[in-house]
Amino acid sequence: MTIENKNPAANPTAPTSMVMPKAATPPAGAASDLTVQDLNTIKAIIDVASQRGAFKAGEMQAVGTTYNKLEAFLNAIQAQQAAAAKTTGPAATTVGSENKNG
Repeated sequence: MTIENKNPAANPTAPTSMVMPKAATPPAGAASDLTVQDLNTIKAIIDVASQRGAFKAGEMQAVGTTYNKLEAFLNAIQAQQAAAAKTTGPAATTVGSENKNG
């Protein structure tokens, strides 16, 4: 069981860069504004930041674990989209070609 210390001053060994400020409560419906493209962008940001040395050595495990979870999630979504495209692909093509012809 991990205990999260929300007060870095009480624990001088806690990395202060990992302490996140409390986020404001998002407006209703704001959670649906996060898209798969946004998640891909976040993945790219983490990748670039790690290449540029933006994370301390003690933070790399948490960053790497989060990155790996995000990558697995995005791969699963991509596989689901590919499977859905295979089942609906020919029907969508037929509808599109009907619209072009007339």
